[in-house]
Amino acid sequence: MRGVVTEEQGRQNIYAVEPQMYVDSEARTGFTEYAEKLNGRLAMIGFVSMLLLEALTHQGLVSLLQNL
Repeated sequence: MRGVVTEEQGRQNIYAVEPQMYVDSEARTGFTEYAEKLNGRLAMIGFVSMLLLEALTHQGLVSLLQNL
């Protein structure tokens, strides 16, 4: 077992084990698959939010913004 040291009298000292570190070599900027998935998910959330807003207020988004 990692992180455990047993002394001569049988007592154990249990130490924290550091997590394994790694470096992600894939670029996370530009038109990557990750960026496209995130953009699509945020667009879906925005579209559903707009539909709920219109269903609850019985007004469109443009008319709500004009009344502000």
